[in-house]
Amino acid sequence: MKFKIAVIKGDGIGPEIVDQAIRVIKKIEEKYSHTFELSFCLAGGNAIDATGNTLPGETVETCRASDSILLGAVGGPKWDSMPSGNRPENALLGLRSELDLFANIRPAIMYDALSDACPIKKEFIEGGFDMVIVRELTGDVYFGEKGRKESGGVTTGYDIMNYSEKEVERIGRRAFEMAMKRSKKLCSVDKANVLETSRVWRETMHRLRDEYPEVEYSDMYVDNAAMQLVRNPGQFDVIVTGNLFGDILSDEASMITGSIGMLPSASLNETGFGMYEPIHGSAPDIAGKGIANPIATILSAAMMMRYSLNLPQEADAIENAVKKVLDTGWRTADIGKEYISTSEMTDRILSYI
Repeated sequence: MKFKIAVIKGDGIGPEIVDQAIRVIKKIEEKYSHTFELSFCLAGGNAIDATGNTLPGETVETCRASDSILLGAVGGPKWDSMPSGNRPENALLGLRSELDLFANIRPAIMYDALSDACPIKKEFIEGGFDMVIVRELTGDVYFGEKGRKESGGVTTGYDIMNYSEKEVERIGRRAFEMAMKRSKKLCSVDKANVLETSRVWRETMHRLRDEYPEVEYSDMYVDNAAMQLVRNPGQFDVIVTGNLFGDILSDEASMITGSIGMLPSASLNETGFGMYEPIHGSAPDIAGKGIANPIATILSAAMMMRYSLNLPQEADAIENAVKKVLDTGWRTADIGKEYISTSEMTDRILSYI
């Protein structure tokens, strides 16, 4: 089969880790007789340097013409002084908005081999955990009206949070469907005791739950959810929440697995088209040193195979190879005192595919 993949290497360690994921994609191409046509384009800081624009129009068009997107990471101190409308991070918001990537899927798995790297006491993670956070990605305070106003010589900034019933229903239905394919357990996280936006969220989720009677459904306030993630992460299977809360909780969930460098993510639209990226940032402090962990990006490529390209066998091959490498004790610098390089980690993963 033939697929078109738009590749955005990005900034910092982005090019290094994306190059490793491409090696894995090429291995899958060879083993399973597929053709992956890669189109390289710019977004983020590198795009600002080359074109003056964080998200060039040709990048958006290349992505539209592809079957999926593989993204490294964007941003870094070099571009901190850029105006708010043209910062590297705006490339991500622009791609999500332009391509309607409303559903962010972030798995958080406690690998047995990495249990020692988990910062939580062992008695709290006994048996491990395997959860997915489904985060709404194109609404909430990130996309609401924002600005500044002056009064009496005092500057006030404002960012308006809002959700429509349709937006909540769309992400809620995706979460319920995912729960049906897993352990049929869903927790919706909001702040309905304080925020009117969250009350609309909760009311909409309650209407939806009647359509999925097999799913064990619960509500949880975001502050309690943050506490429960570090107290008893094994209680969760699928979590669904809004953009702001999901941003924070998914990063927290990633760290309790042992390293933020381990976890992939997918951002999907209604048709299954998606953008795949590691959840970590561009880490400019280690860029070029050959020590970045490529696993999150490689697992993002596996998610791409599964969700957008409908290649579950190929996705399994990648994920199983990563598990075998970890089980045999190989580590990168973020997860072990004795470690191998970025490319060496990929070498070992390739050997098991």
